[in-house]
Amino acid sequence: MGIKKTVSVLGLGLMGSALAKALVEEGYEVTVWNRSEGKPTPANTKRVKTTAEAFKSDVVVTCLSTYDVQQPLLTNEIKTLVNLTSGTPEQARATAQWAKTNGVEYVDGVIMAVPQQIGTESARILFSGNENHYVLDAFGEPVHVGEDAGLAASYDLALLGIMWATFGGYLQAVALMGTYGIAPALFTPMAAGWLNELGAMLPEMGAVTQSRNYETDVSALDINVSGLRLLTEANSEQGLDTTIPQALHDLFERAQRSGHGAHSIASVIEEIRK
Repeated sequence: MGIKKTVSVLGLGLMGSALAKALVEEGYEVTVWNRSEGKPTPANTKRVKTTAEAFKSDVVVTCLSTYDVQQPLLTNEIKTLVNLTSGTPEQARATAQWAKTNGVEYVDGVIMAVPQQIGTESARILFSGNENHYVLDAFGEPVHVGEDAGLAASYDLALLGIMWATFGGYLQAVALMGTYGIAPALFTPMAAGWLNELGAMLPEMGAVTQSRNYETDVSALDINVSGLRLLTEANSEQGLDTTIPQALHDLFERAQRSGHGAHSIASVIEEIRK
């Protein structure tokens, strides 16, 4: 078995520290760097004070707070850059172009996991552009999503958008049921079962958005606009914030006014696409 490459991790937040730990456990020689000295040094890693020292490693993994923090640090002294800093697809593409111009091997990735999952099979690492895994296997399951360097960030934000919308809807529901004396422990099992049923509907809805044939004999948009109006009123009557249901009502109503009242909910995507 050959000697493993040396790896530097830039950024020692919760996630960066978890990445460094996983690399150590996989037998890599790991160097770490962080802007402030307050963060603890992960066990069995070498702490350096400058990025120049960190860039001596074969592979540099960045897990910084933003691209604005990351970009000034980048230099052609880096041999291979594994970018796990969260950002927009355009920021990822721009960094990929910078790497190409400067002769730096590059892979752009996103982490679909919490720090406690890093290094386990439950951590999924989406990456795009270069298909070389480099050190991603140490963190979890690498999944290549395409040649466009911005695709990993696109998947990340799209999936997180579903998560945030789901959590927002759940918390709104828990708040509403709480005003009627129903505890989360009683309501949540029904909510979880409902979400499983809705998840099973997504493939068909996705196919409808592709074909753009929104005819339906199940649940027309008109009915759902009325339902969202009632949901908004019920939350208001109970003294709750109505930002979430009101926003959905307004979006669905715009699609209704655009002529989709008799169509399926999937037709709302035409309003979103605008």
